[in-house]
Amino acid sequence: MSAAARLRQLRSGLVRRLGGWRLRSKLLAATLGLLLLTCLTIGFFSHAVMNVFLVRQLDTELLDASDRAVSFQPPPGAPQYLPGMAPDPLDAPGQGRIGMLGARVTDGTVASAGVVQPDGTRAALSGEDARELASLPADGQPVTRMLSLGEYRLVAQPQPGTNGGVVVSGLPLAETNSTLLSLGLTIAGVSAAGMALTGVLGYLIIRRSLEPLEEVSEIATQVATMPLAAGDVELPERVPESLAHPGTEVGSVGLAFNRMLDNVANALGERQRSEMKVRRFVADASHELRTPLTSIRGYTEMVRLTEDLSPQAQQFLGRVEAESLRMSGLVEDLLLLARLDEGRTAEPVEVDLSQLAVESLSDAQVASPDHHWVLALPEEPVLVQGDSGQLRQVMINLLSNAGKHTGPGTTVHLALAGEPDGGTVLTVADDGPGIPPDFQDRIFSRFARADTARSSLSGSTGLGLAIVAAIVKAHNGTMGVDSRPGRTVFTVRLPAGGTAPAPARKA
Repeated sequence: MSAAARLRQLRSGLVRRLGGWRLRSKLLAATLGLLLLTCLTIGFFSHAVMNVFLVRQLDTELLDASDRAVSFQPPPGAPQYLPGMAPDPLDAPGQGRIGMLGARVTDGTVASAGVVQPDGTRAALSGEDARELASLPADGQPVTRMLSLGEYRLVAQPQPGTNGGVVVSGLPLAETNSTLLSLGLTIAGVSAAGMALTGVLGYLIIRRSLEPLEEVSEIATQVATMPLAAGDVELPERVPESLAHPGTEVGSVGLAFNRMLDNVANALGERQRSEMKVRRFVADASHELRTPLTSIRGYTEMVRLTEDLSPQAQQFLGRVEAESLRMSGLVEDLLLLARLDEGRTAEPVEVDLSQLAVESLSDAQVASPDHHWVLALPEEPVLVQGDSGQLRQVMINLLSNAGKHTGPGTTVHLALAGEPDGGTVLTVADDGPGIPPDFQDRIFSRFARADTARSSLSGSTGLGLAIVAAIVKAHNGTMGVDSRPGRTVFTVRLPAGGTAPAPARKA
């Protein structure tokens, strides 16, 4: 992988990690990052400026000392000097500073050299230091060298009146370095304290500043958990007026959120009114269709009993009677769904699900004798509170669904079981071809049919499973399906204690 690719990958990973941070964390990190950059910049320039200032100050003192050493001439008759002897640079007036270095170089060799000690004595230099001093250019420009004594600022100047003699003077940088170190530590300490204080105060300020945004987020979360798809839903939640004004960014968000909630509430109300019109129409139409369908069946039966019909006429009349019966079943299903939608339920009673399972399986066995029907029940009767007729229809519809949409020889299991929390589980399983995955998401919708789903053998209205789901919901239960080739399971869970049906919310 190239360096550019690694850099892009690193940048992408950093962006992903930062993208998962909360806004307050990002703001605090950005504030502390900018403060750290500012502190580093101030520290760097402060150290650089102070270093230049101190070195210049030391160079001025060094050059003055060097000038004194070069121009120094011992008084006539000085006892420590023999006639013709060159003077020691450290003997010049004002050269007694601790750490002051003085040396005389003749013909590239250090003739005399010493360093002033804290007690005023002079210490000789090592051979390596002497060679370092002898190599200095005699141009009168201060330079920095590392000696065995430490880091020194040195300057070499030729001495007039001598044959190539050079005077070397030096001052230690230890005090300058110590001052710079103290400055660096001070800047670091102040920066650390400032960042800590900024971190605490910044967190409190950012947290307080984002509290309105968190309140808006909390309201949005409450709205998101509302059952907006379940009939008439009111949206009482609104962002307070104090947080819903265009003067601030959060206020603009709150104002836009309130406008969105108003729009959603209007849309939900309009949808609810439209759905209620459709439900009333379906209920009224279904109710009105009952009478003519009953008449059709009656007249069909009368014609069959009173008229001498040809075999072809008998066949046609049978088709009329069969279609009227099928349409009557559809009308009854629509009326049941309408009643469930309106929340009209019978007074709950104690229902023996075990007995209903036995009866429902017997009916299914008669309707589809070419299937294998298996019943699994617990030893004790399973009792719940609910509507006996509706719970019977749940079992009948599920068993009928398994019988219609699977081929001969399919094994269908009906089972009841208890749950640890006291609830009841009803399962209907078969080893048929299964349900296509793309159809499972909408299998409980009304009029949902798939031509390729489980080899439909009869003209289904697509209301059977929708009725099951509506009844289970009215009993505060849950409905689910798990299907793959060779295994399809419909699962109905009723709550603990057989909770009575809860009326659906009316419009």
